[in-house]
Amino acid sequence: MKIFKTQKELQSFLQGLREAAKKIALVPTMGALHEGHLSLIREAQQIADATVCSIFVNPTQFNDPKDLERYPRPIQNDLQLLEAVACDVVFLPEVDEMYPGDDMPWHIDLGELDQIWEGAKRPGHFQGVTQIVYKLFQLVRPDVACFGQKDFQQVMVIQRLVDIKELPVRIHICPTVRNQDGLALSSRNLRLSDAGRIKALALYRSLAFIKNYKTAKTVDALKDGALQILAQEGDIEVEYLAICERRTLREVDLLLPHKQHVALLVAWVEGVRLIDNMLLD
Repeated sequence: MKIFKTQKELQSFLQGLREAAKKIALVPTMGALHEGHLSLIREAQQIADATVCSIFVNPTQFNDPKDLERYPRPIQNDLQLLEAVACDVVFLPEVDEMYPGDDMPWHIDLGELDQIWEGAKRPGHFQGVTQIVYKLFQLVRPDVACFGQKDFQQVMVIQRLVDIKELPVRIHICPTVRNQDGLALSSRNLRLSDAGRIKALALYRSLAFIKNYKTAKTVDALKDGALQILAQEGDIEVEYLAICERRTLREVDLLLPHKQHVALLVAWVEGVRLIDNMLLD
């Protein structure tokens, strides 16, 4: 496993791969890796000749400086995990390497994607995400980039970035990794008690209800049924539950057969904000 800390070193190495006609996959992360991240590496290895994993806690996507400061950085453990799954390349830059100080102000027109759901909760967050992802795409020039379905709105934002900038990279969405009971894997789960983790399984059950009955019930009835499942569990605070058109994430009143849809859910359990979703088509 090669580890690079500067753009120049990484570019030099990747140039050799390109000259050898190797297909390159990029998996951007902010570290604190878990099985969900490792599944992205494994999937990238199936569709490319070389996999680059970046680990960079990006300051421009944090609204609160304290959140940035508190963000976990278990770098040695991350590197051990990546070595164990035979990742080819790790890019591990410092902030000055990615933001040297002479950057032009960044703004990209993400439309409603920047203003609804997670965009509304975290103003400016997706501008920061697109800023760093664009830098990484320009640097690595990957053939394909792998992102997890769990952060679905983020993936749609990055697809919009690719479309606007006309970048020659394919966005590959990897399925959400769940434990055997259906709970979506997340570093946040560690903050739940055993009872809280059991309670959080209601998120998966509510989304599965929507998918299972999508052809038999109206959108309103689907949402009502899902909310009842969450309410029956008790002590789950729903922040939002929405059934949306997949690309725009606009909420819909009707599931149209020629459209693709996704159910989005954010709920609080034991003071922990849990994010999940399910593709309905």
